[in-house]
Amino acid sequence: MKINKLIPLLLAVVALLCFPLVLDNPYYIHLASTILIYIILLFGLDIVVGYTGQVSLGHAGLFGVGSYTAGVLFFHLGLPFYVTVPAAIVVTAIFGGLLALPALKVIGPYLAMVTLAFGTILQILINEMSFLTEGPLGIKLTKPMIFGHEASEKEFFWIAALAMLLALVVVHRILKSQLGRAFEALRDSPVACDCMGVSVYRFKVYAFVISAGFAGFAGALYSYSEKYISPNTYNNELTILFLLGIIMGGRKSRLGAILGATIIVLLPKLLDDIGLFRIVSITLATLVTLGSILAISKGITNLKKVSIPVLGTVALALFSLWLDNITDWRLSIFGVMILLVVYYLQDGIVGFFRNFYISLFGKKVEAITESVITNENYDNIISQADTADKGPNILNIESILMQFGGLKALNLVDISIKRGTVHGLIGPNGSGKSTMMNVLTGIYIPTAGDVKFENQSVVGKTSSEIALSGIARTFQNVQLFGEMTALENILVGLHHSFESNLFEVSLHLPRYLREESSARHRALGLLKFVGLESLANEEARNLPYGKQRMLEIARALALDPNLLLLDEPAAGLTAPDIKELLTVIRKIRDHGITIILIEHHMDVVMSVCDKISVLDFGEKIAEGVASEIQSNAKVIEAYLGGSPA
Repeated sequence: MKINKLIPLLLAVVALLCFPLVLDNPYYIHLASTILIYIILLFGLDIVVGYTGQVSLGHAGLFGVGSYTAGVLFFHLGLPFYVTVPAAIVVTAIFGGLLALPALKVIGPYLAMVTLAFGTILQILINEMSFLTEGPLGIKLTKPMIFGHEASEKEFFWIAALAMLLALVVVHRILKSQLGRAFEALRDSPVACDCMGVSVYRFKVYAFVISAGFAGFAGALYSYSEKYISPNTYNNELTILFLLGIIMGGRKSRLGAILGATIIVLLPKLLDDIGLFRIVSITLATLVTLGSILAISKGITNLKKVSIPVLGTVALALFSLWLDNITDWRLSIFGVMILLVVYYLQDGIVGFFRNFYISLFGKKVEAITESVITNENYDNIISQADTADKGPNILNIESILMQFGGLKALNLVDISIKRGTVHGLIGPNGSGKSTMMNVLTGIYIPTAGDVKFENQSVVGKTSSEIALSGIARTFQNVQLFGEMTALENILVGLHHSFESNLFEVSLHLPRYLREESSARHRALGLLKFVGLESLANEEARNLPYGKQRMLEIARALALDPNLLLLDEPAAGLTAPDIKELLTVIRKIRDHGITIILIEHHMDVVMSVCDKISVLDFGEKIAEGVASEIQSNAKVIEAYLGGSPA
């Protein structure tokens, strides 16, 4: 890490550890400890909500499982802190795996309802299992024992602070590793994720299990912090607060989790003190007004866009001066403040200030870490495909029938693909070309027939299994991971090259560091191969359309495929982009990789394909070299819209 980044971080850590020395008040120290504990939970919740894009309302229940695991082990068995906390992490992680099961079947609001029900069931179980949890009576604990004495409030703050810093390091390392990239890819495009060999099923479970582990860690600390736990603590109101913490602070950001935890702990306290509420309201109105004036003067925004936030915060400040007693208005103010933040700061507070900074000063281009593109030779960055004679064909499509109800999208199609060639697959819209692509990559299971790749059937295998066997693809509609950089997109494709586990990632053990360095080097080489080396750190969604197509091809090549399926790669490209595309396709073929090309640009198909198959209404109507296809009467009638000369 660079020195200019390390120094502020070290200063922040020192300030945190010195907090109880500066403010020697047990109440405020306890409040700060609660914030630190909630931060740990939000670190984990952000994995599910921010990175995988799942809406979980079950984390209050998982928080309770962690608390009660530690509490029960302490209360019934008298086990020490250093045993109960790891046990709470493990037990809660197991419950997280159970919570993941419905997440594999439902999405969106249905997932939210299922996870909410899961949390409610856990609360009921805690309440009813009185033989273990003492039911409504709750469980009493003491602070952890340190060198033979019970920790004071100040000493427990340091325990919580060290625990939070440990959680920060671990979660940051996880989310910057191949695991974090897999989580983020899963959110952006589950279909592309599977086709990159990253199992959506497996990584949804991983995300929930890891997230639950952080919830269990936080829950165990919370039980010792409060010294008393009861079922009513872990209710639906708490889970909504946790979710709001992520939304308000900002997803995909450790700083966002810190801000979110601080807000959900301090905001209710703020609304209990009219004097403090006035100070905060006036300060907020001043900052928003000054920021809006600055933005307008720089031409970043207009008066209409900032009028509601400015008027809202000014009205809140005036309202605070008018109030004599805040108690009767507490819930209403709380709701309005949350509404304003959620509606106007959809990227959270951290996202808002990040975007505002970029708008004012321009985007700061970060250097590529761990690998730098130089004049190094990347000619061999694409693995040479195995061209050994394992048979006349690399792929045999045998009497494939794909039926949707009464519609036969593919009707007993037979196609053989020779190794090391570019095989064109053409036909009018609706002829079954993309359906064939989906059959070959496991998205569809054919009604009848077989697909043999390298003499092995792939029918019935998952998309991720097929991808790892050596078949890679691009999509008719570009399926990039938009919020990830070009480099990170390629690294997702290189996920198969990692063997390091969660433990090695968390501790940055040598094997993981070697794999990460090697993968980045390879990813940069693939970007150079398609001419995108200068855009390595640009978010994929910001790339020009033609560059997005090239990035998708490079990501597919990261799988080391023997067979590459290109689904209309020239669609929407300009003439220079098409010329560049043809150059890349020929370079790929020269590396021994077999290509199936679906394309409507006949000049592309005729210039690069060694053999062409033509589909019409789900049936193969012609097959041969370019000259044969151009003169075929059925092709001219069905596809080219005319009659042969």
